[in-house]
Amino acid sequence: MTVNILFPTDYQLHLFHEGNLFQSHRLFGAHIFSYSNQTSTRFCVWAPNAVTVRLVGEFNNWDGHGYELNKVNNEGVWMIVVNDDLDGELYKYEIVTRSGERLLKADPYAVYSEVRPNTASIVYSINDYAWQDDRWMKRKSQSNFLTEPVVIYEVHLGSWRKKQNGDYLTYSELAAELIPYVKEHGFTHVELLPLVEHPLDDSWGYQGTGYFSVTSRFGEPREFMYFVDQCHQHGIGVILDWVPGHFCKDAHGLYRFDGTHLYSYQTPGDRENMIWGTANFDLGKGEVQSFLISNALFWMDYFHIDGFRMDAVANIIYWPNAGHKKRENPFGVAFLKKLNQVIEEYNPNFLMIGEDSTEFPRVTAPVRFGGLGFHYKWNMGWMNDVLEYMETPPFARSHVHSKITFSLLYAFSENFMLPFSHDEVVHGKKSLLDKMPGEYHEKFAQLRLLLGYMFAHPGKKLLFMGFELGQFAEWKDKEQLDWNLMEYPLHQKNNFYVKMLMKVYKRSKALYELDHLQAGFEWIDVDNADQSIFSFIRRGKKEDAMLIIVCNFTGIGYQGYKIGVPSPGQYREIFNSDQEEYGGSGVVNKRALMAVQEPSHGKPYSLQLTVAPFGFQIIRPVKKRKERKGNGKEKVRGHAVSRRKGKQAE
Repeated sequence: MTVNILFPTDYQLHLFHEGNLFQSHRLFGAHIFSYSNQTSTRFCVWAPNAVTVRLVGEFNNWDGHGYELNKVNNEGVWMIVVNDDLDGELYKYEIVTRSGERLLKADPYAVYSEVRPNTASIVYSINDYAWQDDRWMKRKSQSNFLTEPVVIYEVHLGSWRKKQNGDYLTYSELAAELIPYVKEHGFTHVELLPLVEHPLDDSWGYQGTGYFSVTSRFGEPREFMYFVDQCHQHGIGVILDWVPGHFCKDAHGLYRFDGTHLYSYQTPGDRENMIWGTANFDLGKGEVQSFLISNALFWMDYFHIDGFRMDAVANIIYWPNAGHKKRENPFGVAFLKKLNQVIEEYNPNFLMIGEDSTEFPRVTAPVRFGGLGFHYKWNMGWMNDVLEYMETPPFARSHVHSKITFSLLYAFSENFMLPFSHDEVVHGKKSLLDKMPGEYHEKFAQLRLLLGYMFAHPGKKLLFMGFELGQFAEWKDKEQLDWNLMEYPLHQKNNFYVKMLMKVYKRSKALYELDHLQAGFEWIDVDNADQSIFSFIRRGKKEDAMLIIVCNFTGIGYQGYKIGVPSPGQYREIFNSDQEEYGGSGVVNKRALMAVQEPSHGKPYSLQLTVAPFGFQIIRPVKKRKERKGNGKEKVRGHAVSRRKGKQAE
């Protein structure tokens, strides 16, 4: 990395301590630069309570004598310039505290680290990668994600697939295997569990030590750049799980960095996160704000990341360890607003997704309108309600009818994302498929119904890896997915169903254009608890972009089932989860359905259809259009999705 300025300016230091140096990674950390025909390496670190700071590494046999850093200012910024190219060298900071402790600390701003269990930082230049994703970046800058289809495939890179000997795939190998798979299934994005450097595999990356260091478990930073670049060249966005609320307490990390609680709150009750055994960032401290906001821009600039899913937002909004009495944390709320405002100004197309389980208001409203400034909020209420409903035996679902209806009372109060994440398929919670009650084939039928309902419900979608295979076992983070399941017919058909559902979703503007607006949704029948059948309308921006959805949450099918519709004419079933090619029993509506002028469900017209057991059905008005042929004759025909191939006829 070429650095033109040898020493920090007073203004840079002022901004850093103030909390407004949003490119602090260009100042702190290890940087190689050339000056007066001399290649040197500069190291800069913040440790205000240290008495002495030394640079130690392989290059000096881990003996820091003669490698003392100099204090740049009275607020604890230390720096040393080594007149040598130390690219690839291991290093740490030896910090002598006021109490006489000697701490060996990894560099908080290091961009590369040793493979665990080793913990040293590595001098590494990351600005010379030749990106080839200009087309993606241009398209992204012109897009409006609120009105576009979004289906995210959540992935834990360590357990998606492994080599035959059990080793992890590298970033480059994942590019070759994961990207074609994601594209084949139709996902728009991948979301990767945290890739910041972390010491313990079992933490899945949620307890980090190196926030600027992409984990070396899967290769070097340039390899991860290649992975992202390849995703973009194949039209796939990359979202990172990001954890700015708390950090790992391992001795080489941020915890007690200079012998004091430098990065975390001073009061034990505020600092110690009892649930996860971590320390909470002091979000009211300027230097911590500079560190974290710079980290966000770092991933955006150097790795072309398209967005963050921010973990544990509730832990930032409210003070921890408060029991049932929630106490709002003004530092956390102010930090979230500041972070999202900076990102919005820096790159308005960078997705900020909040995993927030609270009822805190206006999470996705812009900061200028009094909100927190996220683009999306995970709809945890919907997820909990619908899974509780599906785990209820079908004959008893009439008693929990509101678990399906309640989400529509608040569905447009925020910009929501519907998640079935890793958290729902681990720690004894069972896989999505195994949550479904009933016999083997009934489980698959209900999984298809659940997925169909999810894709028809307002909100963008996120699903954890393995659901598309019909995983029977819950997620096993030390093993790869059960790929052998694809040898069995029902699992093959489930996988095919997911692909076809994805195609219909992405081709149907009514299912995504107005996700965030009440105008995109209208109930037909919300009250049929006795039969546990729900019907509703989804609409797009154009008047003719309309779909009718019917969901039957019992195993009883019906002939001549009547629903109200808004307009006369022919309707056609374009998708049915009970098709035999999806593993169903073949109860479908093959012929066109005619709406008659008989009011029903508050609509002026009605039609009768066959409702499949555990069926998810999409019905569309037949659009007539005139196509002029080369001979001057005109042909009128309707649009439909072929049941055989799942493709839209033209």
